[in-house]
Amino acid sequence: MEAAEGGVAKACADERAKENFPEEQRRLLALELETIDASWQRILQPEFTKHYFLQLKRFVLEEQTRHTVFPPAEDIYQWTRLTPFSKVRVVIIGQDPYHNHNQAHGLAFSVRAPTPAPPSLRNIYKELQINYTDFVADNALGDLTRWATQGVLLLNTSLTVRAHCANSHSKKGWEPFTSRVVQLLVEDRRRTGQPLVFLLWGAHAAKLVDRVLGGRVPDNFLVLRSVHPSPLSASRGFFGNFHFRKINDWLMARGQRMIDWSVVPDTELKEVRDANKETGAASST
Repeated sequence: MEAAEGGVAKACADERAKENFPEEQRRLLALELETIDASWQRILQPEFTKHYFLQLKRFVLEEQTRHTVFPPAEDIYQWTRLTPFSKVRVVIIGQDPYHNHNQAHGLAFSVRAPTPAPPSLRNIYKELQINYTDFVADNALGDLTRWATQGVLLLNTSLTVRAHCANSHSKKGWEPFTSRVVQLLVEDRRRTGQPLVFLLWGAHAAKLVDRVLGGRVPDNFLVLRSVHPSPLSASRGFFGNFHFRKINDWLMARGQRMIDWSVVPDTELKEVRDANKETGAASST
């Protein structure tokens, strides 16, 4: 009964939100109003009516009528639904969605099951095996949904791409929008003191986050940097950076649950499992 009432309440809220926009904007913003999680929609709504965003939406809608665009429309904002605003603990910045069929599904570095892991993700798995010897790597699997549901925001700076045309939707308006996403997180966590981690792999991610932070990193933030996990750069500092272990050690030191970085179903990291049991026991006493 409560679930049904919650669904009705959400539907009513969605209808009220739509009423706040003129007819043309309702048409342009239908996807945002219908598929973005409520926790993100509340804080992002002021962005929707800005000139750059409406122009971006006109561009994307035109692209979708003329070309195949990835990810599918219903998955563009999947990151908001899997990782609600208040649940974000770690932010991993990507650049462009994968541009081949059955890959992109709204999460940076992740691919839709059962698509095999792309090269950068395979290198991420290799680094995880260095961090945790019991991490089970299976290059046939590349879906990182399990990370997202634990508070790992997997955010590309451009949220769409034309099929088989890398970076085809960059510099069309997505970058100001996703920069605002990062800015809102930074502002909120600075105010609340809630722990927040940034993983900056490569110059593109570092430039975005450094611009938002403005050179000031609060005590409740952890910023980790390395080269990108791409095969072109991973051997120059990605392997052996121990980012995944450093994140968990930092979270544990603050009484937070660790991230279980496992990807293969029915596997887990024993050290993380045991630490989270202790954290849960301590928080309940």
